[in-house]
Amino acid sequence: MRVDAEFVEFVRHRGDHHLKTAVLLTGDWHTAEDLVQSSLGKLYRAWHRLDTSSNPDAYLRRIMVNTYRSWWRARWRREIPRAELPDLPGPGDAGDARAVAEDVRNALAQVPARQRTALVLRFFVDLPEAEVAGLMGCSVGTVKTHTYRGLQAMRRLISPGTLVNRIEEEGSGIR
Repeated sequence: MRVDAEFVEFVRHRGDHHLKTAVLLTGDWHTAEDLVQSSLGKLYRAWHRLDTSSNPDAYLRRIMVNTYRSWWRARWRREIPRAELPDLPGPGDAGDARAVAEDVRNALAQVPARQRTALVLRFFVDLPEAEVAGLMGCSVGTVKTHTYRGLQAMRRLISPGTLVNRIEEEGSGIR
């Protein structure tokens, strides 16, 4: 009974943060909700075996990344080609913080999954490269490559002067 209460309290306290991370990973609110729900189910099954006093966020983050990774391996079977691409906002259309956030989410949705994962974990979750490499199951050099290429793609997709173009200059993250 105590284990259930601890799990419920963890979800209540940290669920929104992990949902935001999942939205950035997947690029879609509904898929993110599915990812978090699936990951929380897996975490709950292992909760009684975990040392949750240290960092249950790390456990859930690893489950989310691994679950999403397995989803993108099978994703090519579900993709539907589109004849027309959606219009991207033009320069100057991002007048407030919500518009900038929308630009970032739209651009993230267009970046390849591994690059998107590296960007989200590095700049939104603010994890060091070594931890991102462990979560993604690759080397630190691969994380650096995915981060670099992801930032380059984001710069091409987002108009000049928005948040992503200032990430390295100001040292801030995508928040």
